[in-house]
Amino acid sequence: MFFASDNWAGVHPDISANLSRHAAGVSTAYGDGDLDRAVYRRFSEIFEREVQVFFVATGTAANALSMAALNRIGGIALCHSEAHMNVDEFGAMGFYTGGARMAPVPGPLGRMNPEALDRAIKRYSQDLAPAGQPMAVTVTQATEVGTVYSADDVKAIAEVSRRHKLPLHMDGARFANAIAATGVSPAEMTWKSGVDLISFGGTKNGCWMADAVVILNPDVGKDSRLLRQRAGQTFSKARFISAQFEAYFTDELWLRMAGHANQMAAHLAETIEDAPAGRLAWLPQANEVFAILGRATAEKLQAAGAKFYEWGVPQGFDGHLGDNEAIYRFVASFATTTQEIDRLGQLLG
Repeated sequence: MFFASDNWAGVHPDISANLSRHAAGVSTAYGDGDLDRAVYRRFSEIFEREVQVFFVATGTAANALSMAALNRIGGIALCHSEAHMNVDEFGAMGFYTGGARMAPVPGPLGRMNPEALDRAIKRYSQDLAPAGQPMAVTVTQATEVGTVYSADDVKAIAEVSRRHKLPLHMDGARFANAIAATGVSPAEMTWKSGVDLISFGGTKNGCWMADAVVILNPDVGKDSRLLRQRAGQTFSKARFISAQFEAYFTDELWLRMAGHANQMAAHLAETIEDAPAGRLAWLPQANEVFAILGRATAEKLQAAGAKFYEWGVPQGFDGHLGDNEAIYRFVASFATTTQEIDRLGQLLG
């Protein structure tokens, strides 16, 4: 019963097999091999335009380097108050940018409110005042609390960003789950809705270690290659990242894995809602489920081997927590089984 994180899951067999297939022989290093170039072209096909792709080791590196590529003197990046970049990356963005800061923007259940974003941007002068100058807006898709921005939601954020001449970044660590949940094409969810670059994650969705900065707008991120090199994020044997992505995109494996994770999350949500000892904190939209449990019940589940985490109360939560209750996060992955969920349900019964 492993629901702590989709990072706990292993690797899809097709991806492992493709790594083995490319293990022998030689290939041009540093991302200039035939396989690397084929994968770059595949990214362009998926996003329906020519894009630039820069492999990195982690989603945190992708986010921080994206912000470094958009940085300005006294730079301020606007994000949701509970965004991963703001609360979970140990100041990586400030480190990689040489001092840029995050400015939190409120919004219910993980999604930035466009009107609040507009007000937040207007707090800063555009004349290099001591408070700093906005440099970018970033949204998380899917969000840290399992909700998803629709394409129209993204367009509303992008409209505010464009009005203030700010580029829009998307933290897509769980981008596949958002695409599987909405049925919207990657192009429509990103550049067609105003996104300029995306941190594209595969690690949480069945890869060994595969993340990338994908530049969708050629007018931004011009120094990304140099920034990645300086940050020590340029892989010498990049073909092994490419091998993962090659398998990841074959026959839409990435969407099938994300779809399975989302389906398992929906089953998990139904199981929790039907159990007398638990209830949903809000409806899940991707592969993360947030439940309200009594602390004694949570301890019972954990003692029986279930892995999950207590979570803070997010903005926009309109439920009620009893004196001995808390919110807990359960995450489904491509490897989650109905048997795990049914076992959890028996313990909740």
